[in-house]
Amino acid sequence: MNIYQDYIQEIEERKAQGLHPKPIDGAELLSEIIAQIKDRNNEYRADSLKFFIYNTLPGTTSAAGVKAQFLKEIILGESVLEEITPAFAFELLSHMKGGPSIEVLLDLALGNDAAIAKEAANVLKTQVFLYEADTDRLKAAFHNGNEIAKEIIESYAQADFFTKLPEAAEEIKVVTYIAGEGDISTDLLSPGNQAHSRSDRELHGLCMMTPEAQKEIQALQAQHPDKSVMLIAEKGTMGVGSSRMSGVNNVALWTGKQASPYIPFVNIAPIVAGTNGISPIFLTTVDVTGGIGIDLQNWVKVLDADGNVVRNESGEPILEEKYSVATGTVLTINIKEKKLYNGDQELKDISKSFTPQKMEFIKAGGSYAIVFGKKLQTWASGILGIEIPLVYAPSKEITKEGVGLTAVEKIFNKNAVGLPQGKVLHAGSDVRVEVNIVGSQDTTGLMTAQELESMAATVISPIVDGAYQSGCHTASVWDKKAQANIPRLMKFMNDFGLITARDPKGEYHAMTDVIHKVLNDITIDEWAIIIGGDSHTRMSKGVAFGADSGTVALALATGEASMPIPESVKVTFKGDMKHHMDFRDVVHATQLQMLQQFGGENVFQGRIIEVHIGTLPADQAFTFTDWTAEMKAKASICISEDDTLIESLEIAKSRIQIMIDKGMDNHNQVLQGLINKANKRITEIKSGEKPALTPDSNASYYAEVVVDLDIIVEPMIADPDVNNEDVSKRYTHDTIRDLTYYGGDKKVDLGFVGSCMVHKGDLKIVSQMLRNIEKRDGKVEFLAPLVVAAPTYNIIDELKAEGDWELLEKYSGFEFDDNAPKGAARVEYKNMMYLERPGCNLCMGNQEKAEKGDTVLATSTRLFQGRVVEDSERKKGESLLASTPVVVLSAIIGRIPNIEEYKAAVEGIDLTTFVPSIKELVTVGH
Repeated sequence: MNIYQDYIQEIEERKAQGLHPKPIDGAELLSEIIAQIKDRNNEYRADSLKFFIYNTLPGTTSAAGVKAQFLKEIILGESVLEEITPAFAFELLSHMKGGPSIEVLLDLALGNDAAIAKEAANVLKTQVFLYEADTDRLKAAFHNGNEIAKEIIESYAQADFFTKLPEAAEEIKVVTYIAGEGDISTDLLSPGNQAHSRSDRELHGLCMMTPEAQKEIQALQAQHPDKSVMLIAEKGTMGVGSSRMSGVNNVALWTGKQASPYIPFVNIAPIVAGTNGISPIFLTTVDVTGGIGIDLQNWVKVLDADGNVVRNESGEPILEEKYSVATGTVLTINIKEKKLYNGDQELKDISKSFTPQKMEFIKAGGSYAIVFGKKLQTWASGILGIEIPLVYAPSKEITKEGVGLTAVEKIFNKNAVGLPQGKVLHAGSDVRVEVNIVGSQDTTGLMTAQELESMAATVISPIVDGAYQSGCHTASVWDKKAQANIPRLMKFMNDFGLITARDPKGEYHAMTDVIHKVLNDITIDEWAIIIGGDSHTRMSKGVAFGADSGTVALALATGEASMPIPESVKVTFKGDMKHHMDFRDVVHATQLQMLQQFGGENVFQGRIIEVHIGTLPADQAFTFTDWTAEMKAKASICISEDDTLIESLEIAKSRIQIMIDKGMDNHNQVLQGLINKANKRITEIKSGEKPALTPDSNASYYAEVVVDLDIIVEPMIADPDVNNEDVSKRYTHDTIRDLTYYGGDKKVDLGFVGSCMVHKGDLKIVSQMLRNIEKRDGKVEFLAPLVVAAPTYNIIDELKAEGDWELLEKYSGFEFDDNAPKGAARVEYKNMMYLERPGCNLCMGNQEKAEKGDTVLATSTRLFQGRVVEDSERKKGESLLASTPVVVLSAIIGRIPNIEEYKAAVEGIDLTTFVPSIKELVTVGH
């Protein structure tokens, strides 16, 4: 059986699942298809033509290279087909987005046939995905007097590829669909347990929400063929939890429009909305597809005669419906007026959805084309020696005289691209910035690879200091899906220039360390900007933004990111932390006290949390910054004392050295370069040349939150509140309760210590607690299972050196074996401790799960429905989040303890404590 017959067999198998043929990305298969096209008597010729024209992936896939060369043959008359004329061949090349297609077009444009050169030039003028190899050819031809090259470059300088696109429609008719009540996690749109299929867009689309919901959307489309379906989070925020490009892809697949008739299952322009708008990182992903995100504000707080918020018996604000968006409601988005209408009735000003920049994304079909277009226009103008023609909307620039800079404003100004000398920008300004560190995550990495191929990128941008491809989300179960996907991903990323968790050559030990922990270690400058393919890309050095796989690809390819400078909320601390409290309790209390201080308004949402952590080193401080994703913040920044920052950088250097010693550095010696940069930064701090980053004393903040440590007297638990009568209040991270609330009798079915929220100190707490219990009772018995997953291998190595790992092994009933990783997820648990492989484990939800209906107490960050635990017929699954000592004790006694039991259990144990800095961490006189 040849490769084409294998493909036909796969098509039949997919047909049984209701799927179309899988898009072709391989050169070998497409070469066979082309051979069959050339053979006019071949029985498969008709199908082969369809596959060639409509089912081949563009960009830099090996199939795209073969397709471009065959189209070149047709244009040059070397192959003659009735079905594909030279004119149609040019049309197909125009949809291939770069890479081999640009190479072919340049060959033709710079060739000797004047008529063909003119046609090729006309197509090139529409293209934006050009790289240095392409522009170098044009530049050389231009300097050699080639008129076609001059014509193309002049077109690029005028940005004809953008200006000649059709304008966005003045209005869009939509029909509403309530996707859920309350916050909608991207897990609903693209479940973590289906991560393996994300790069197969049509297959993955089947997992969006439910089959019933998909049928309801199709019914609305049939009833309203002239309208777009708008997915809505009623009484909540759309897209919380993560950026999840696959979630936007799924929404676009079901409700958007096809990007090109010749590219299968790539849809654009989805429309999403939420009562409380769209989560910031998810909105960035919507922009990638040229989509629209709307803040409806259709439910508002009821106010009394004095303007105060009216509350119910539970102290929650009472809401009233301002206008209905019930499923099936027909609305009009008037883009010209930037307003939302129901018939003639104006419902809402939606100007924020249609800023000049967002209008450009909509016109161009996505943000990538704008980013590449601006770079291309800048290059062309430079070649011609002219001022850059004003084509794109000027970047919004906000400068406040006499006002200092917050920490994030300082970082953005330092890293800004094209900012005039001496120009200083404040929050709200649009900025292109250079990116220092980039992280690709393993369950989104295949999509990032696809995006890199589609934008014709072949090598990492030289201005990126370091980039890492993780293996943490597929660490706990090495099943057939992981075995098929992950080695392919690692090879692609390793070839592209990233440091990879797994060595494609198998020479160094696989490192399944949690991506956020690795990025935290390889960030060696608190002035850095980090982009990572996960919502928990929140470093305790620098400012980090969780991003979709496409934005990660863009950062890898260009070394840049574009966004407005976010507003900041300043967080400081007062009082003393009680000796029986853990720092995780301070983190939860921060969220609770913030909501209390601002009447239930989450002032963190969409903003930078500038936390004046001062004295807490990077590992421990990461517990705070990591949680800021659940606070719905856009990002966070730690303000540290000089000595604390130096300590953190020394730790980072030692961790990077371990990676080098393992053999993980590449031919560019990226990791050694990071150590060199860390040494330089330490020297700057010690000499006083450039102290640790601090905001100016007269910086302007959206709000300031002061956390009172004195009133944190009990461990704090984030509760999904699964039985709340108000559906919109379930599965948020805003319900923070103390231990006493549970009365010492709430049953716990499973405890989990792991994920990115724990550090070495947490694992030492586990061993200390078990040692104390054995000393007191003579033995340790678990009334509920306890799953322990260290976030990184180096933590295990350090615990082994310090004697703690041996103690954990003594009490465990299972210990991971790298030589024989689990091939299937565990579905049942015994009442014992499981020492699992470093990685995300239960937190990710794509591999390990608790038993359905369990009450799980975890140190992780995920409490969304179905993530860690699914519902059963008998009861709802619930994932409550707490500190390590609370989780360990709960697993031992099988319930959430009371405060007395807890205090007794942690007596004498070195918890993660925090003493606020006595210094005011600001720069005076700016």
